[in-house]
Amino acid sequence: MQLSREAAETVGLQAVAWVAGNDELLPVFLGATGASEADFRDGLQDPSFQGSVLDFLLMDDVWVMAFCTDLGLKPEEPMAARMVLPGGEMVHWT
Repeated sequence: MQLSREAAETVGLQAVAWVAGNDELLPVFLGATGASEADFRDGLQDPSFQGSVLDFLLMDDVWVMAFCTDLGLKPEEPMAARMVLPGGEMVHWT
């Protein structure tokens, strides 16, 4: 699955909003990244920040499935979005 840049940013923005609204996961994200709630608000429209939130979500299949279920996304969409956003390019070593 390949997403357009616009679609990837939409998924990224959805991920930021979903984590922000998750009372259990937001403190985990903030603690793991050292970000403050102000950093979180400031990064809302930043595709690089969206990518970092997707990186965080992609660490746990349960989080990915909950996010996708809540938003009606296919389970592969967060990873597809991450690959399009800055820093998510797949490195080919050959």
